[in-house]
Amino acid sequence: MNNILIRNIQKKDIPAVVNIQIDGWQTAYKGIIDDTYLESMNAEQRINERKKDYKLGSFIVAEMNNEIVGFCRYDNKVISENLKDYDCELKALYVKSNLKRQGIGKLLFNHVKNDLKKQRKSKMILWCLKENYPSRKFYEKMGGKLIQEKDIEFGDKTYKEVAFGYNI
Repeated sequence: MNNILIRNIQKKDIPAVVNIQIDGWQTAYKGIIDDTYLESMNAEQRINERKKDYKLGSFIVAEMNNEIVGFCRYDNKVISENLKDYDCELKALYVKSNLKRQGIGKLLFNHVKNDLKKQRKSKMILWCLKENYPSRKFYEKMGGKLIQEKDIEFGDKTYKEVAFGYNI
């Protein structure tokens, strides 16, 4: 894709990132996650969460024509006890809904893998809602293998997530 700049997030990017995240959830998870939960997503609360993430680093954006069109957060460690073979995690990857399938997600994903490889990481994990088949297809296309499943709660309901493992 032409004219896509992948760079570290800046504080001024946080509102755009939150808008992409909320729109992404309300679009991708419609019919998967309860509508009441999706409709109650609060931009101000998410901005405060992303400000905390921003301070931790490993948070990048995709910029096109001076507009944030996607973002990715990742970590050079994995907290989960039962995933000791994995030494890093892709925590979030979002692209503006109207710009999906144009290579932006692939650029973000590959940037993360390359950065983690420079940090001498070798096995990455990411979690995805089990019923989010378009994202699952993307993660499989990027070389991920299903390795685990777990429950996750949003609001007062429980959903299934699946983990994809990658050799980097």
